[in-house]
Amino acid sequence: MSKQRKLLFTAATIYTLLILYLMFFAFGRGDSESDQYTFIFLPDNFLKLPNPWELLHPTVMDVVSLGNMAAFIPFGIFIPLLYRTTFVRFIVGFLVSILLLETIQALTLRGSFDIDDVLKNASGTVIGFAAYRMGNRAKNIWQSVVSIGISIVILLIMTWGVGAGIDKVLATSPGPFVALNDWKTSSGVASKTGELLPFQVDGQEVTPQFNLYDANNKKSETYSHKLDGKVAYLYLQYGIPDQSDFQGSISLSVNVRKILTNSQKYQGHGPEVFEWHFEEGTANEITIKIEGNEKAWDVGYREMKHFWE
Repeated sequence: MSKQRKLLFTAATIYTLLILYLMFFAFGRGDSESDQYTFIFLPDNFLKLPNPWELLHPTVMDVVSLGNMAAFIPFGIFIPLLYRTTFVRFIVGFLVSILLLETIQALTLRGSFDIDDVLKNASGTVIGFAAYRMGNRAKNIWQSVVSIGISIVILLIMTWGVGAGIDKVLATSPGPFVALNDWKTSSGVASKTGELLPFQVDGQEVTPQFNLYDANNKKSETYSHKLDGKVAYLYLQYGIPDQSDFQGSISLSVNVRKILTNSQKYQGHGPEVFEWHFEEGTANEITIKIEGNEKAWDVGYREMKHFWE
């Protein structure tokens, strides 16, 4: 083995040991009291990297996200320098190795098996391998080093751009506010919103913009609405008007499970705002029960939509 090859092999070994230390011992690994194995097999947007402005004040997750890709770039350079290999053999060998390490990491409770990490690690090695191939065409060692460095930067920027584009396509954000005006009451009759007159709650004038619900001149009233499993944010405001005795209560249930309950015993005198996020398929029916002098108004939702919808 030549001196140059020995130095390269030593550097690769030291770097590999450093990566293994980071994977199994750094960042407080092993300190968790959890005794549950974590395996995440569904990929998310694994190409997404922190935005440049986020790196001005990086969080731990920003560093981990970038490190999961950047830290494995050298393997794409070391391996083809030490061993003659094709890209297919290289990437298959790497995937087998990293899958084994991720499994050991999960089984020893020093982390989780996360397919996103596997794909990010593999993306880093692909960048390194491609940069090595580009730099290998240079005429001398220094040109090769510069070429590899520039190639890595360009490929990282391209990866960041692709990841940002995918994130833009996959990401959802709350759409326009949709008022919920078609409720069924406990008697099975469709509710009707009359004239939306202003009233005061704790001295603040409240003018409902979309709807208003109360006990309907009874001790209590129950309203139900079918949401059909939409991914949405539910919004409502509630309170007890100053013009009446401060007594009443409100409860909100989703598929029979209560997500809000409040009454004059616990709630403040001012208007209250409630917001709840429904995951896809988790909200089929919403039920609101209002007792006494409690009122709820501007009840509605904002459905999560992609930018093209």
